[in-house]
Amino acid sequence: MVKETKLYDVLGVSVTATESEIKKAYRVNALKYHPDKNQHSPDATEKFKEISTAYEVLSSPEKREIYDTYGEAGLSGEGMGASGAEDLFSQFFGGMGGMGGMFGGGGRPTGPTRSRDIVHPLRVSLEDLYRGKVSKMALSKTVLCSSCKGLGGKEGAVKKCASCGGVGVRVVTRQIGPMIQRYQTACTDCNGEGEIINEKDRCKTCRGKKVVTEKKVLEVHVDKGMVNGQKITFPEEGDQGPDIIPGDVVFVIEEKPHDRFVRKKDDLYFKAKIDLLTALAGGQIAVQHLDGEWLKIEIIPGEVIHPGQIKVVSGRGMPSYRHHNYGNLYVEFEIEFPPPHFATPEALSALDNILPPRIEPSIPEGVPVDEVVLADPDPAEMSRAQHPQATDADQDADMEGERVQCASQ
Repeated sequence: MVKETKLYDVLGVSVTATESEIKKAYRVNALKYHPDKNQHSPDATEKFKEISTAYEVLSSPEKREIYDTYGEAGLSGEGMGASGAEDLFSQFFGGMGGMGGMFGGGGRPTGPTRSRDIVHPLRVSLEDLYRGKVSKMALSKTVLCSSCKGLGGKEGAVKKCASCGGVGVRVVTRQIGPMIQRYQTACTDCNGEGEIINEKDRCKTCRGKKVVTEKKVLEVHVDKGMVNGQKITFPEEGDQGPDIIPGDVVFVIEEKPHDRFVRKKDDLYFKAKIDLLTALAGGQIAVQHLDGEWLKIEIIPGEVIHPGQIKVVSGRGMPSYRHHNYGNLYVEFEIEFPPPHFATPEALSALDNILPPRIEPSIPEGVPVDEVVLADPDPAEMSRAQHPQATDADQDADMEGERVQCASQ
């Protein structure tokens, strides 16, 4: 006969529940109400605190016996309730943090921890981002052992370490002269695990580790229009463990550079090289798009194209993510001039008859005039002319080096 059932009701177990049933109920409720999963629900946070408090009391045979006999008042001796039990537990260990296991700073229960997220870059071509793609990725992670259901051994084989009370650490008191030193150290009886399993009772599959390594294949859906840096998340597909909330597996889109297109949001940029005749008299260019389709783009005769000029093909850019509209395709033109051997006297004469007349230079009358000839520049002279400060600095460094060398002789 128990005096109160409140803490049992919080975990949803009967007053005759075994240690294993209490632990399982705590794990289920803690996962459901953990603050990391209910960030916008104050009620869930309070519920999580109640669950942690109930488990902290009922998982300890000594505290459970006190609670069954005297209720919450018996935990503190002054009717402080379960929160008083947390304070008493903290004082028992000297108020020091780093208790390990489910305890945070000061020895207060913080519930199950969350395993780290597994983040992996996913290199994707621009073609796949245009069309969409499904990639299969093999994942290696730890999962709860199915043979022992994450217990480490058969039912009842796992015992809480009596030396450390199941927290994995012990407080050692040592007197040095008039000083008394208290410090925490890993429990040697359970190797800091908080539990003890006889070798003969250990699970044959996981050898008492409670977890095994498993490979799983995930289908990663790369949707049309996804962008560089976008994340594809698989919730709670990370590493599992006793009293651990699995983290997420996150794939981060890493867009590969493209040899023909440059992407800017939902727009595509393409550089087209055309000959001088096409630039002046019109013609056609062909562009192979990301889906393999060829676009034949008409340059209207009489529309003169200038070097660096940009034209647009509306609606032929990238698809918008999870929408049906498309960006634009911008074409920047580069004019390829004819080779030098093209400039024959006959061709130049024909150009004189076709093109607008030359613009003659305007030089005031009566001023001195010197006729000069253009030549190709010397690369070394051109570099020195463009970077005079660097040249001076190099000369100063050489002189400084000579001075240092002389001083060391």
